[in-house]
Amino acid sequence: MSAWEFFLNNRNEFFTLVWQHLALVAISTSIALLIGIPVGIMLTRRPRLRAPVLGFANVMQTVPSLALFGFLIPLPFIGGIGARTAIVALVLYSLLPIIRNTVTGILGVDASVREAAVAMGMTDRQILFQVELPLAASVILTGVRVAVVIAVGVATIAAAVGAGGLGTYIFRGLRTNDDRLILMGAVPAALMALAADFGLGLLEKRFDFRAKRASVKSNRVLRRLVWATLALIVALGIFAAWWSARRPSTLAFHAHVSIGTKDFTESVLLGEMVAQMLEARGVEVERQYELGGQLCHDALLAGRIDLYPEYTGTSYTDILHHKPITDPRAVYDELKQEYAQKFNVEVSAPLGFENTFAILVRGEDARKFNLKTISDVVPLTPRWHAGFGQDFKSRADGYPGLARAYNLKFAEPPREMDLSLTYRALASKQVDFIAGNSTDGLISSLDLVQLEDDRHYFPPYEAVFLVRRDALQRVPELNEVLAKLGGALSTEEMRRLNYEIDGNKRDRREVVREWLKSKGWG
Repeated sequence: MSAWEFFLNNRNEFFTLVWQHLALVAISTSIALLIGIPVGIMLTRRPRLRAPVLGFANVMQTVPSLALFGFLIPLPFIGGIGARTAIVALVLYSLLPIIRNTVTGILGVDASVREAAVAMGMTDRQILFQVELPLAASVILTGVRVAVVIAVGVATIAAAVGAGGLGTYIFRGLRTNDDRLILMGAVPAALMALAADFGLGLLEKRFDFRAKRASVKSNRVLRRLVWATLALIVALGIFAAWWSARRPSTLAFHAHVSIGTKDFTESVLLGEMVAQMLEARGVEVERQYELGGQLCHDALLAGRIDLYPEYTGTSYTDILHHKPITDPRAVYDELKQEYAQKFNVEVSAPLGFENTFAILVRGEDARKFNLKTISDVVPLTPRWHAGFGQDFKSRADGYPGLARAYNLKFAEPPREMDLSLTYRALASKQVDFIAGNSTDGLISSLDLVQLEDDRHYFPPYEAVFLVRRDALQRVPELNEVLAKLGGALSTEEMRRLNYEIDGNKRDRREVVREWLKSKGWG
């Protein structure tokens, strides 16, 4: 299917994501303007506050976006999963250029102009609104221009916290090795940034008083711009209120469940299974899919979501920080006990399959060198290059322990990158050795081979759901759905479902719907 055909088949979703992206940028930059310009004006009147305030704004710009999202999620009122967190983060990123340029523009007004205004008997307020702001408008608009372009770019990352926008396509395309999806997200986002930069650049030139002859006309235009901006802010505020109101509230529905998933295909499929089964029982479902890093765990503890799919080995080593062990029953029993005591969270029955780390090589290399186990590849590693996701590189059950267990030594230190990119790097011969997921559909579609863990290094990674106990009490149907899913999926079946998405590029809801029907549950 070509990119154009994909667009035609998915145009409703595409325009929804574009609208979400525009809304995130417009709302956040409008709020940043309401905060940034008054703060900038204040700093021109109180020089002692200038250094600490601009220092804070500078620090906010240096914090990586995903880290900032992670900090915001547990916070009451301003945090959580979805658009609210993204807007708060975008506002923080947009403040620096607006505040800095407001200060620079006002302080850059010629002192003789101020003196003339004072000599004419103008008050400080009149000087600000009739002299300083009109003369500084061009510089202030430069800051707004920078802020908008930053917001358009950072808004793509907001998809990692379930805020929607065009980043949804980019992340999905990276996970499924689908260039069409990457282009569908990246190209419109780039065009938005270019359009915003060009449009605000033209507006900036209109307010360049060095090229103006009549300030009266410019003041009139500025007043119109102010009123237009205020009208836009009011309209966006109404839209934001409507957007928030239309989202289901846990207080409004007795039978309501918020489902989270991590940012890879299998996790989304498992979440969608629960969602469709609950909806068939009349339960209102809120989908908070494709959350990056440990955002699912943080959101679960903060009460932002009610459940998400997880793997026993991941929880055991990465969340509870235990040393890896190989006994599946011992790991599961320990998880049930500790999650109940520490987090008031229930661990569901295993779903029937295990998704362990998969040590992968290209199929052509496996056939050429007769590679079947990790031990088989050890003699080749001094000439090979490895690439791992950030998660595998740092975890207790990840690369450091694997390297010790098998005495792995590569031609250079392994490259650290996003997990979805490691598949592309392996297939394109940029690296020779990666750690993926054993049920990933890309293994088949890219002709990769999983090597056997012959020294039994990895702990068990049985798929389960982690669910808040209050949700189980509030929604009895949830107990029934999780009980049905216990033991319902084999490793081969899960890999086939993943391949339908990653290999055959099918819609995940349709794939889940067909699977439920095959089980007699749809």
